[in-house]
Amino acid sequence: MELREQYDELTNQSSVKELQEYARQMMKTRGFDKEDIKDTMILLTEEIGELAKALRKTIGLKLDIAKDNDKYDVKGELADVFSYLLCMSCVLNVDLFNCYKEKEAKNFERNWK
Repeated sequence: MELREQYDELTNQSSVKELQEYARQMMKTRGFDKEDIKDTMILLTEEIGELAKALRKTIGLKLDIAKDNDKYDVKGELADVFSYLLCMSCVLNVDLFNCYKEKEAKNFERNWK
């Protein structure tokens, strides 16, 4: 199945596994499947920085007005961070849903104040 067809089949009811499968195919189609975990981590970190910049703009923190701050929007940057998180889970061959459930189970045992 072509990447666009796979994308068109994604809905707001798609599972995390389906999103990971799409991310894996997207990485292959766009040539990102050769990147190792270090490359993926650097790219994820860069996107987290862009999300921080978008949040600064959104909440009104001071920005360097000489730079193009309009290219940063929270929704787009959240999507980029999520995309790289999916890619990282593919590189590590980790089931993101199961690792989230396992971590949340441990969090129930913690004492939050």
